[in-house]
Amino acid sequence: MTATADLMSRSPRPGLRQRVLRLIADPAFQARAARIPLLRRIVRSEGEAMFDLVAGFCHSQVLLALVRLDLPAQLLDSPAATATLAARSRIPLDRMTVLLNAAASLGLLRRSRDLWSLTTRGAALAGVPGLQGMIAHHDVLYRDLTDPVAFFRGEVETELAAFWPYVFGAGGATDPDVTATYSALMADSQRLVAADTIAAIDWSASRRVMDVGGGTGAFLTALGTAQPHLHLTLFDLPAVAPAATDRFAADGLTDRSTIVTGSFRDDSLPAGADTITLVRVLYDHAGDTVLALLRAAHAALPPGGRLVISEPMTGGSAPARAGDAYFALYCMAMRTGRARSAAQITALLGQAGFTQAVTAPAPARPFVTSVLTTVRLD
Repeated sequence: MTATADLMSRSPRPGLRQRVLRLIADPAFQARAARIPLLRRIVRSEGEAMFDLVAGFCHSQVLLALVRLDLPAQLLDSPAATATLAARSRIPLDRMTVLLNAAASLGLLRRSRDLWSLTTRGAALAGVPGLQGMIAHHDVLYRDLTDPVAFFRGEVETELAAFWPYVFGAGGATDPDVTATYSALMADSQRLVAADTIAAIDWSASRRVMDVGGGTGAFLTALGTAQPHLHLTLFDLPAVAPAATDRFAADGLTDRSTIVTGSFRDDSLPAGADTITLVRVLYDHAGDTVLALLRAAHAALPPGGRLVISEPMTGGSAPARAGDAYFALYCMAMRTGRARSAAQITALLGQAGFTQAVTAPAPARPFVTSVLTTVRLD
């Protein structure tokens, strides 16, 4: 919390709060505060924070340029001179210099004489699975947000919905080329989510886990590798089954895995699992679809069976940057989904028949995922 936000949170009376806000907004007060040592630090901190908000789009475009030019991978191999990077990228030397300096200011690169190398943050950009793929496809979201007022009014026919066609049902997800595009991106970006989800849950009491909407099996592969006692069932559309079969075979999980094809919109979920996982599924869909899916999961579980939900969540009454200023907008651009708070998901679970208290393990990285668990009692 910033110093000013902390000050405002302690103002008990609405009238006083408004007077303080008007005072802070007064240019004359800003000028006077900049000359007072104690207030100068607050003014500067707030000013820098506001400037970062204003410049945020430029920062994201610098990041996108680095990814599209494959500079992180090049510099992971060895440092390189400005002229070398400019020639490889077919960018004029002076413009490459601006890009590299911008990346350095964001903590991604460093320069020693005229040799550029990655920082630890830049190395993470180069090495975190799926991260560059997620960054590369954001040009679609950026175009959807070109006119933010029209976007929030619901007047934009967003492109992002076409990028993820499965959210409208089987439709485009039955096209092999379309399926390959989003399945690869989902699988790569699933690794961090899988790691945090697996670490958050005690799996020792589980024996048979069914992942619903699990794509090509990235989550189940990670879970099966970490928990060798589990039998794994994947339930998803027929179009992803061949890739899931190949993935399980490559990781030596064929004998411990079962693939059941179907659509949770239209088909009942198969019985037999004592644990059902929904990993980054609910926020892709509207409330009626989510409620129907949760009811189907309740019906498929035996008494005592557990449901695990893992996905990015909003902060509810305490808005959070990742959930409320990113995933909420992303889901809105998809036109069917919605980022929800833990309390909102809990309410839907209650409507679906889950009366066991919902537990929420502390997320390792809330900007990656949050986890809820509940048990079918009856």
